[in-house]
Amino acid sequence: MCEKVCKSVAKCVKSLYILRMFGFNTPSIDSKGRIAIPARYRIDFKTQNHNEIVITKDPQYPSLKLYHHSEWQRISTKLQSLQGLDPIVRNLQWTILGNAYQTDIDIEGRMLVRIPSDLQSYAEINEQKQVALVGMGNKFEIWNIENWEMRQTGGSLSTEILDVVLPESIKEMSF
Repeated sequence: MCEKVCKSVAKCVKSLYILRMFGFNTPSIDSKGRIAIPARYRIDFKTQNHNEIVITKDPQYPSLKLYHHSEWQRISTKLQSLQGLDPIVRNLQWTILGNAYQTDIDIEGRMLVRIPSDLQSYAEINEQKQVALVGMGNKFEIWNIENWEMRQTGGSLSTEILDVVLPESIKEMSF
């Protein structure tokens, strides 16, 4: 009986644990379009069995978003529930949901994430040897290093989408 309770409590605690990603790294991108998750996050991914991730386009900048499965479920559910008649909402749904790739990572080894070639082109990382991997709390962002440095110094990107007035339904969303 006690053993069952302990297993149940451990499972409950594990499900409440939230994977948080912070910091900046510059991992190499190999010829197959793969990057390695930094070592400091591997234990968290293993603890949570987060071997399923989703990678998609950032709707505002030429970069990518990388979510662990549970965070993606939250975001995609919210996006799907929005009224698709608003052109801004519809564009966000097309960009984020329509370009999402679900993939598995090897949680036993180096934890490699394969970035599809169309997403590499979008983020301008297809000809790069390294990328900027930026921890944003609930996700990673993947950037071309030069574009990331421009963002940090206040420079503008020629491919940046102009600011628009967002509908109320998405103002409080974090994606």
